[in-house]
Amino acid sequence: MSDTVHLKQLIDRLEGSRDLSDAEFTELLLCEDSEVTDYLAEKARGVREKIYGKEVYLRGLIEFTNYCKNNCKYCGIRCGNKNAERYRLSKEEILSCCDIGYELGFRTFVLQGGEDPYFNDDRMVDIVSAMRKNHPDCAITLSIGEREKESYQKLFDAGANRYLLRHETADKAHYEYLHPKEMSYDHRMQCLRDLKEIGYQVGCGMMVGSPGQKTEHYIKDLRFMQEFKPEMVGIGPFIPHHDTEYAGEKAGTVEMTLKLLSIIRLILPEVLLPATTALGTIDPTGREKGILAGANVVMPNLSPGNVREKYLLYDNKICTGDEAAECIRCMAQRVSKVGYTVVQSRGDHIKYR
Repeated sequence: MSDTVHLKQLIDRLEGSRDLSDAEFTELLLCEDSEVTDYLAEKARGVREKIYGKEVYLRGLIEFTNYCKNNCKYCGIRCGNKNAERYRLSKEEILSCCDIGYELGFRTFVLQGGEDPYFNDDRMVDIVSAMRKNHPDCAITLSIGEREKESYQKLFDAGANRYLLRHETADKAHYEYLHPKEMSYDHRMQCLRDLKEIGYQVGCGMMVGSPGQKTEHYIKDLRFMQEFKPEMVGIGPFIPHHDTEYAGEKAGTVEMTLKLLSIIRLILPEVLLPATTALGTIDPTGREKGILAGANVVMPNLSPGNVREKYLLYDNKICTGDEAAECIRCMAQRVSKVGYTVVQSRGDHIKYR
């Protein structure tokens, strides 16, 4: 049997919800045969279309603070970066972003920021409650890092529906390589469990090609996701930032990111899977390729124009043009060109409809 036929059979097994061994996952992840990777993407598209059709869901991203108390070694807004130009949006500015987004057709807002102690429970509950009151038909997603379970509960009670918290890597030693000693792998994983227990639609995810990452780490990530069963998974290529200690490291690749998107779609058929800004940053058609690999979410930026360039997690991030929510028609056209349709919908996970 040829390698190509063997690898296609592995993909068929994944599509049939049968597991692969670590050795078989390794073969698939290391495969560079375009016939196999095309087959993988085709199978992933088939699975997402069976469940979600050809719809692509919009999320309006509001990057409301780039202050962060953490000093993650790869991140441009780490507290140790004295060159970052810091900002915080006011409650009124955040609500204005939502109003503009609503008029543009967004029915999900994603509040994303560094772990900024200024935005304590009282302030966040006030903001989320106001968003919920102003737009009762919309989903509210938070991406504001690690908090205690009591805090997550208050935000859920105030009206938040979803929470994105990338696990970054499911290997403890690798996590400790990427983060300062004050941060805890065990606490990160506990946060994810707490969010799920409360009732959020939960998103995890990792960087692809991060410093020190090996094939065995990807397999641990896939195993973790198989067990945890998140409603959303956000993955994107690692891209270095010039003001971090990993400035000289190589970026992750489009090829590995696409391969992982397709595998994740096959092992978690119902998952909501974004084609991320980072993918669009390293390849001008990266997000379209992500959709063709099984992704079904795009997240244009709703932040005010004067702060977009300040929320710089990595170098060369797309900050203008069709990443701006005002150019949503352009995004819809790009999605349409690859055979899919941007829809005006909350785009909930199938279980929550």
